[in-house]
Amino acid sequence: MRRRPAILVLEDGRTFHGEAYGSVGETFGEAVFNTGMTGYQETLTDPSYHRQVVVQTAPHIGNTGVNGEDDESSRIWVAGYVVRDPARIGSNWRATGGLEDRLTAEGVVGISGVDTRALTRHLRERGAMRVGVSSVETDPQALLARVRQAPQMVGADLSTEVTTPKPYVVGAQGEHRFTVAALDLGIKRNVPRRLAARGVTTHVLPAHSGIDELRATGADAIFLSPGPGDPATADGPVALARAVLTGGVPLFGICFGSQILGRALGFGTYKLGYGHRGINQPVLDRATGKVEVTSHNHGFAVAFPGAEPGAVVPDRVVETEFGGVEVSHVCLNDNVVEGLRARDVPAFTVQYHPEAAAGPHDADYLFDRFAELIEGRNHSGGRTNA
Repeated sequence: MRRRPAILVLEDGRTFHGEAYGSVGETFGEAVFNTGMTGYQETLTDPSYHRQVVVQTAPHIGNTGVNGEDDESSRIWVAGYVVRDPARIGSNWRATGGLEDRLTAEGVVGISGVDTRALTRHLRERGAMRVGVSSVETDPQALLARVRQAPQMVGADLSTEVTTPKPYVVGAQGEHRFTVAALDLGIKRNVPRRLAARGVTTHVLPAHSGIDELRATGADAIFLSPGPGDPATADGPVALARAVLTGGVPLFGICFGSQILGRALGFGTYKLGYGHRGINQPVLDRATGKVEVTSHNHGFAVAFPGAEPGAVVPDRVVETEFGGVEVSHVCLNDNVVEGLRARDVPAFTVQYHPEAAAGPHDADYLFDRFAELIEGRNHSGGRTNA
């Protein structure tokens, strides 16, 4: 098949030439790279990639087609897609269609035939930056001018753009044990599935929901979901997290939810140079000394007091308004804080994705830890519905 020429232009002027892949058109976003060797369908439908142009470092993409079961949301969220070698044929017993047909149907502009290794090295050296991909513009300088007019990721409040428009419920599998209210900041479908497998009924609520709406579900605990954007803009969810902490209700947050809890505890956040995105990131659980291979998708991190970005995070307890807090997990690649645990209130978070869709299942135990926290709270007589 003969493809239309396409160009990719980064905001620093670096230009890559290739061919149209997916929908013909033009798109802009933040250029980021994902190191996963598999799981492209889950990546495309992850709301945390909203307004990002994803570069796949694995060279061969589309070889297993797409199916109706692996989506992590109701649509593709990436702003654009960059691959080196698109599969000519998708072959898998579960496939119901081809990847490029899906991209075209949903209007996702992509580019193929790009040296994704060179592009990834450039982003690692220079940092994530704005980018434009076009199969209708032939002049790189004209596209560059539009790239530099596109909005930055710093200061972007995006969770309300990806959240559910109305509440919904995912029932427990088997016997019902607990009820959890999940604030949808960009939740993936596998989160309530992992909770359901533990007898948890999950009420998923829009990102703008307040404490009274969470209380109305009769929840035993609160979950803060992953999501896109700059956590420094999420004042509403931070205020909600503070109300939950004040009430002593068990709280668990993932990724964006971890950053929200960090802010609620009084910590700052900052943007990483090029972020963590992939399914092969090593993380140390300081409680057990175990190293887990984990799934990541985040461009911001919590700034823990006493630790400069990139420096080893001190193994100590920091006193906050809600009592002592410690770093529970650390990324072994760059010492980024990957989890927080409150010692005096029932709250903990991880920066990565234990629901691992796609990815390894090393961290699935964290959902057990959440259920144990709820059960322990209930048995101790400290149960207080949100």
